[in-house]
Amino acid sequence: MAAAQDEPDERDRDIDDPRRSGSEHGGAAGRRGDEVLSDRFASRIEQDVESPLPWRAIAKNSILVLVAGITIYLLFPSLTEVFSSFPKLTDLDLIWFGFALVLQVAHFTCTIALQRIALRTKAWFSVATSQLAGNAISLIVPGGAAFGAATQFRMLAASGNDAATAVAGLTAFSLLGIGGLLALPVFVLPAILAGTPIDSGLEHAALLGIVAFVLFAGFGAAVLLLDKPIRWTGHAVQSVRNRLLRKRKPVTGLSDRLVYERNRIRTVLGRQWKGAVLLSSGRLAFDYGTLLATIRATGDRPNPSLVLLAYAVSGLLALIPITPGGLGIVEAGLSALLILAGVPGGDAVVATLAYRVISYWLPILVGPFAYLAFRLRYGPPGHDATGPGGSALATG
Repeated sequence: MAAAQDEPDERDRDIDDPRRSGSEHGGAAGRRGDEVLSDRFASRIEQDVESPLPWRAIAKNSILVLVAGITIYLLFPSLTEVFSSFPKLTDLDLIWFGFALVLQVAHFTCTIALQRIALRTKAWFSVATSQLAGNAISLIVPGGAAFGAATQFRMLAASGNDAATAVAGLTAFSLLGIGGLLALPVFVLPAILAGTPIDSGLEHAALLGIVAFVLFAGFGAAVLLLDKPIRWTGHAVQSVRNRLLRKRKPVTGLSDRLVYERNRIRTVLGRQWKGAVLLSSGRLAFDYGTLLATIRATGDRPNPSLVLLAYAVSGLLALIPITPGGLGIVEAGLSALLILAGVPGGDAVVATLAYRVISYWLPILVGPFAYLAFRLRYGPPGHDATGPGGSALATG
């Protein structure tokens, strides 16, 4: 990938003030300024990924590990109860358990296909292997979402994907995932209005989820459609940062950079949006189906609407960046939520364990093989597969 520092000084000055690139030099220069900003942004990300961690990052990661250890210690009784049910997995209905495995494969297929749309590439191999490897990293490291995303970013860059497009695509993918989880309680609302018996705890969770979805949808719409909130936020953050860090080089043009990156994300979401919505819904539906199939494998037949609500709440718990992949938090929370949904206690624990074996432990085992397959084809991440000519979209 071409480095931004190889360009003339005038180009660097355009980067410091993106509005200057677009407004003073006309349409062609504006497009040139966008390309320059994209190159500089990608270069900075690559430098951050490849550079050694500063002491503040090391301290932050150490705190995350400490908090994760304390959390797992506090949740250890619940974890022990869940993992002690391993022998009972042999009593599961093999047909339903096998069906759960098939549904989880379909879930990952939708995930990879959705990322292909978000990344604007037709590649399957590079997207699939980077997603599986990055997902495995995110499941074993406290606060692992950032580490997993960084791993996938480096792999995508090494396979020839444009770095800035990868960042915008992965951001759009994350937004779709969070929005989908928050939207799930909305589908339970008809069952609540129809008078379906529901535990008060689950009912409150459903109402809170609906409110959260409305707020998220409103916030997302404002961010995607309006420039003023983004520019105001950029100016405020830039002003506070420059005042607090007076000895460092002041940041300029942050509001324009935020608008530029928002536009990239909006472009990603705007193209093939029907396929993106369908795949985003499909990946959640197949993952929910995995949980429902593991419950059916125990011989129990709960109300699917209540299980959907339990699944939605547990999915949000997994987003809490305290323990790796929500380890301990999801096990304790999901088994308790399934009990509230009407699943007998023993079956809830076994179903939770079976679901986590399929959706958590198996993907961790698959990740190293995906990484090895990637290295055999493209070399180690961080290697610039595009050569001096710059980046290009992956085709493999």
